[in-house]
Amino acid sequence: MMVSLALLLIGGLAAVVAPRILSRAEWPEREPVVALWVWQCVVAAVLLSFALSMVFSAAAAWLAVRGHVFAPAPSGVVEAYAFGPNRPWSAVLAVLLAGGGLWTVAMLTREIHRARSRRRQRRRELLVRAPVLPGEEPGGEPLVVLEGERPGAWWLPGTAPQLVITTAALRRLKGRQLDAVLAHEQGHARARHDWLLHCSGALANGFPQIPVFAAFRDEMHRLVELAADDVASRRFGRLTIALALVELNEDRGVFGPGTTADAQVPQRVNRLLTPVPRLTAARRLRLTAAASLVPVVPLLIAFVPALRALG
Repeated sequence: MMVSLALLLIGGLAAVVAPRILSRAEWPEREPVVALWVWQCVVAAVLLSFALSMVFSAAAAWLAVRGHVFAPAPSGVVEAYAFGPNRPWSAVLAVLLAGGGLWTVAMLTREIHRARSRRRQRRRELLVRAPVLPGEEPGGEPLVVLEGERPGAWWLPGTAPQLVITTAALRRLKGRQLDAVLAHEQGHARARHDWLLHCSGALANGFPQIPVFAAFRDEMHRLVELAADDVASRRFGRLTIALALVELNEDRGVFGPGTTADAQVPQRVNRLLTPVPRLTAARRLRLTAAASLVPVVPLLIAFVPALRALG
């Protein structure tokens, strides 16, 4: 029972403290790719802590579960976990955590279903606005140009991803700005940022009371854009992608007073126009390695009693 409570405490502590620490740090804007990895490791550690706590709680509550969990282990290992007489509390905790796990799976399934529905709907709308010509196959062209008075460019993910751009955007983007926009959207596609957004959205919608999941969703939306901006700026320069963002969003009112859905665009432009040196390779490596060790903590808590018994 103590191992289950320790895992639950570690998971809860990470869910509360990690978002505050990361929100105060200044380096994520300088290294959005590393920040994306850190956030994924933190969320994985939280989920792993809760999952392991559920397993050990169920093992403490029911002998049948304990027999399956510790089937290949010597009797000394089972004794090392000191499963006491707190079976009612263990059963309640196991049922609650199992319910949370099932709810997580349900939310992920719902998000995947909704994403596929939205993707099919957008592709149907695309076929209406850009009909397939004789001899062409639906979704066969990687680039689709739409007639439109509003500048815009977006990526349609899927088995055959497509980049959609409006004629207004083609008229406004000058020189290599169009290439920079293409590189930005391709950066999203290559890194599969859509999966990060789906997973973070499912967790945040399923557990709105847990701060780490809400922060995870918000930061994923912000960091994937910064990471894609960096992909484009390395190839075509920061000024080029910054001007492209201004041209695409100037008519949306995002650079004026007030809050809009694209309020992050001015911040992205300022970041590109006032660059800060990247972290050194050694520090990036240290941050990546430290983040990779975060999910190891609940594993150590779970297996230390067994390792001591075997030692």
